[in-house]
Formats: sequence, structure tokens, C-alpha cells
Amino acid sequence: MPTLSLALPTTHYDIVIEAEGLATLGARMQTLKLGRKVLVVSNPQIYKHYGERALAALTDAGFAAEVLLLPGGERYKNLAHVQKVFDRAYAMGLERSSTLVALGGGVVGDLTGYAAASWLRGINFVQVPTTLLAMVDASVGGKTGVNHPQGKNLIGAFYQPRLVLMDPQTLKTLPSREFRAALAEVIKYGVIWDRTLLDVLESQRRLDQYRAITPEFLTMILERSCQAKAEVVQSDEREQGLRAILNYGHTVGHALESLTHYKTYRHGEAVGLGMVAAGRIAVAMGLWDQASCSRQEKLLAKAKLPITLPGTLDIERCIALTRGDKKVLDGRVRFILPLSLEDGVSLKGPHLAKMTDQVSTDLLKEILVGMTLLPF
Repeated sequence: MPTLSLALPTTHYDIVIEAEGLATLGARMQTLKLGRKVLVVSNPQIYKHYGERALAALTDAGFAAEVLLLPGGERYKNLAHVQKVFDRAYAMGLERSSTLVALGGGVVGDLTGYAAASWLRGINFVQVPTTLLAMVDASVGGKTGVNHPQGKNLIGAFYQPRLVLMDPQTLKTLPSREFRAALAEVIKYGVIWDRTLLDVLESQRRLDQYRAITPEFLTMILERSCQAKAEVVQSDEREQGLRAILNYGHTVGHALESLTHYKTYRHGEAVGLGMVAAGRIAVAMGLWDQASCSRQEKLLAKAKLPITLPGTLDIERCIALTRGDKKVLDGRVRFILPLSLEDGVSLKGPHLAKMTDQVSTDLLKEILVGMTLLPF
């Protein structure tokens, strides 16, 4: 049972990866001496599979727990649904010692975390991610928030959970498309922080679905991805510098999600396309080598993720939407770009990617147009 610790100046918490770990939720929260009242936020599909088990674990440990079900999907990650959490929190009489538990994917985790950060100026928050994307990315690091009509995650707060509990067996019910989409974030860690992870991913015959990989390999993916994110967050909790590299692929990715109203691409699919764009930009700027760029695209394709854009895409609008990205500074769009390895340099660490505001609109347009045509 891998357990990672994320230590920050003001708090620390464990990231637990444990098969059948859902049954230990109440006992682990009891150890943290959290207040008796608990509100579990989930969506109907996830709750159908795992809700009763989570609720039983909480009640068996002496917690007074209730459940709030919200619709699933990125388009529901908004202030209107945060208000529903607030309404139930008020009705339950949640106190500062009380806890919001997010049982579900990244949408549930982001929204619930923002509500926890806001209610009574901050109550306890526990993440129980049930999707691969939430496990390797959204549940770790304390980023919470909701979408604005003009852009993704523009409303939010940095707010760390008290515990992250991952039960890999919950991925059995995850649709194959969702599993594949999450692998973009895993590949991201391999490019911007842990190049050895790319070797491990490439060694697998298949990556495109849960049943095609072993439990041991899945645990390794979770552990290595969470370790990469924890190391970055511990160096820069509030994204003043280094942590921005975790947004690799997200500048174009978020623009694609907004452009298509969160209906065409899963988050990981959009990020993967953003990684293709960023990789090709890095090659064009002389920062990355063609072999590494091709390697990234082959790995994305191996996971059956899209690496080309439809010819009907409104590229001008997509470029305009990148200017609404959170990383924009003084009106200049900042991109995270991968870097080529120098001889003798470690395969792990912050020297594998950089942020730059030197990507011209013309170059971005050229790259996006190229992605609608033949492979690079």
C-alpha cells in the first residue's frame, strides 16, 4: 500500500493508494480527529457504484454523514452548483470542524474543494477520487475551482485537503474513454518531470484500457504521477513559478474545451492535443528535438488519444481563447514547453520544461493549422 506525504509550510497530508481503501475512509478520517458532521458530494453514476460503501465506512466510524448528488460533467462545474453545496451545508448546520468529502472525478473534487474553501472561510476537505484523471492530477495539490463562461477554472482557490484516499479498484467501472483521456496527464509527467516514466509507459504493449494493464503497473502509474506532482507542489504551492509547468498542454487544451463548450473533448483529450501543439512549438523554437516530439505523439496515439485537429475547427477563435488563460501576464500568453536533455543531466526534475511568453501568434497559428493536416 503506497502512502505518499505532501508536506507544505502550513499543512501536510497523506496520499494513500490502497485496493479496497474505500472501506477505510471513516477510520482514516477518525484518526485525523475531524468533526462529526460530514457531507459527501458525488454524482449519481459514481454514487451508484461506491456511495453506499463510502457512507457505511463513515457511519461505522461514528460520523453523521449525508449525501449531495450533483450532475456529472464539466459544464456543471459552475457557481450555481457550488450554491447547492452551500445550501445543503447550511441545512445540515456544518461547522468549521465539519468535512466535505468529494467522491468522484475531477469535477466533483474541484467544485467540492472550492465550496470547502469558501464555507465558513474554510472547513475540512477530503478527496476520494474515483477516476484516473482525478487520481493522478486533480485530487493532489490543492487547486480547487469552477468554470466561468469565458474560461476554465477562472474562479477558484488554493485549498489543501486533509487526506487523499485512492482505491484503484474504483477504476473498474470507469469508461474506457475516460481511462484513455487520463493517460495524457500521466504522459505529461513523463515529459515535464520524469523522463524514465516515458520509458516505462512505452514498455507496455497496450495503454488504452484498464483491463489491458496489470494492477502492479496501475499502482506504479498512480504512485509515480502523484510523486511527481507532490514534488512540484512542495516547491511551489501557489504557482508562483515552478508549479506552472504542470500546465503543460493546458493552454491550448483549455481553449479547445471552452471553444467546444466542454462537449467534444474530455479534459485529457484536450490536454493531449495541447501537448502535441506545445511539443511542435518547442521543436520550431529549437528547444526540443524532433525525435522526442515524435516519441510523445506516438505514446499519445498508443493510448488512442487524438493527435490531430478537425479541419472545421475555428483556429482564430481558439487562439483568442488562449488569451483568457490563467497564465497570461501583461497580455502575453505564456506556454509551457519541453526541453531537450543535455548530456549527463538527470532524467528527473525542473530542467525538463520551461515557461515562455515568446510564442508568437503566427507560430501558434502555423502549428494549429499543421495539426489539421498530415502528422508532423
